[in-house]
Amino acid sequence: MLIRRGLPIVPIRRGSWAAKLSICIALAACTTQGAYAQLKLDLAYVDKSSEKFGRFRDWVDSHLSGKADEYFSAGDAVVMKHLTGQKRYCDLAVGIVDGDVTAAEASIAAGTKPSVADDSYLHAGAVISDLSLAYSECESSLSVVQRTRWAKYADRTIENIWNPRGARWADRAFPWSGWSIDDPANNYYYSFVEATMYWALASHNEKWLTFLRAQKLAALQSHFAALPGGGSLEGTGYGTSHMRLFSIYQTWLDATGTDLANANSHLTDSIAYWVHATVPTLDRFAPIGDQARVSIPEIYDYQRRLMLEASHLTKDPKARNLAWWWLSHISVAQMQSGQNFRYDLLPAKRVEAPPADLIYQAKGLGQVFARTDWTRHAMWLAFIAGPYSESHAHQEQGAFTLFEGDWLAVTENIWTHSGIQQGTETNNVIRFVRNGATIPQRSPSLSTMTLADSGAAHAELHASADLSPAYKASAGVRMWKREIDFSDRKLRVHDRFSVANGTRAIFQINVPTRPKLEAQRAQAGKLCINVVTPTDAKLSAFDWSTQDAEEFHSGWRIDIEGSGEEFVVEMTTSKCQ
Repeated sequence: MLIRRGLPIVPIRRGSWAAKLSICIALAACTTQGAYAQLKLDLAYVDKSSEKFGRFRDWVDSHLSGKADEYFSAGDAVVMKHLTGQKRYCDLAVGIVDGDVTAAEASIAAGTKPSVADDSYLHAGAVISDLSLAYSECESSLSVVQRTRWAKYADRTIENIWNPRGARWADRAFPWSGWSIDDPANNYYYSFVEATMYWALASHNEKWLTFLRAQKLAALQSHFAALPGGGSLEGTGYGTSHMRLFSIYQTWLDATGTDLANANSHLTDSIAYWVHATVPTLDRFAPIGDQARVSIPEIYDYQRRLMLEASHLTKDPKARNLAWWWLSHISVAQMQSGQNFRYDLLPAKRVEAPPADLIYQAKGLGQVFARTDWTRHAMWLAFIAGPYSESHAHQEQGAFTLFEGDWLAVTENIWTHSGIQQGTETNNVIRFVRNGATIPQRSPSLSTMTLADSGAAHAELHASADLSPAYKASAGVRMWKREIDFSDRKLRVHDRFSVANGTRAIFQINVPTRPKLEAQRAQAGKLCINVVTPTDAKLSAFDWSTQDAEEFHSGWRIDIEGSGEEFVVEMTTSKCQ
């Protein structure tokens, strides 16, 4: 799941950490017990006269009078206390956290695990970061007994996260799977690091700070240094969890002076990634991987927050302006949900000049995006051929997506109820069938892509991909290579493949509307599909709702099959002649 609860803003002021560090070293006192590593809030950039501050203030004030909202967090109240100095906000935060701790203690006393352990500790980051902020910022509102109880609860939560087999609550064992505790590509990992970081800094816990530095943060750096071009191996749905990742970078920089965000290019590259992954109408994005929040990939607060966090941290002025252009023009002009109002306090200026590049390659992910221009009427393409390794990724190696005003050819997954249909059947790839069953793409695997150098500023893309690694030759697919040519609002797909006897190859295109089929052509809405090869192609249409109307709400798939081991298919937005 995507983490839906908000994360406190912990912005940074780029002060002279070098001076602090030199004094620390000279005094031989560089420990977490000193002033060098501690949880801090620096909100000096906030414009208290702005409309966005007023919205946030009103959101927090509405809860002072007892408004019940499951998405309101103690972190909201702590931020407001820091901005105003008013103790009543700390009293509110302490009341919320103490209520959570009391409920957890009751569950433990009853012999069950507290809610923080639900869903493999997914929400621990939000829960423990809120506790840590209140613990650190609202000391005068806390009794000694409360601080002791909170510390016991936080310590046990962190111990359980990183020691799943030995996890316990009181004297009862509660082992769990340890899902993703060693996978820095996974959104759960960021929640675990967040919980550990906030509590370690708030409680001055040298053990956990050392653990973070030596192991978990080091793993993050190693992973993202190997993903040039930005983005996430989990796709664009779960990939928005990088909003948490980038906030963690801010927290660590403010506390220790170590700049994880700019230690490699990933954060800065992710700005360009999201700009180019956004369709020309600037209201939706490339539907890569699971789309669990909503199936249709609509721009929402989470993408807005990710870009605000990234633009605040990057040291690249051009990237910051690119982020601000995107923030100035997307369909979500400000946060829609109260739980996210505080992130709009991060600075962003209006930028009018659109980007120059029309092609963007995220080499680490094996993804490329191209568009004819930067108007809302442009034709846009996404193509994938790279690593397939994460559980939220799909069997979409070799898949393409086309958009012009609306979806032309797109994964059927966006028309499903769940948003997590991962099979090749739902993607615009070749479907290989053996003994009546679809041959799945295998994970982990690494397909490859090369681009012909036509220049990023030209609306012309030529890409070659080897998708063979996504299949085991023993399963019936010996080889599959796909070339795409995108120019003049036309997409040409050329496939060459080799299969074992008894294996069928079916070129498939998922479209939003019922297609009209005629000989070697198909018309789906304004998309014309022309089959050049094979010349004996047979086209058929499949209505997804006939498979499971509750899951597949709409959408059609065009299947193309014929003799030989080659497909050449051309697509344009014009009426088929």
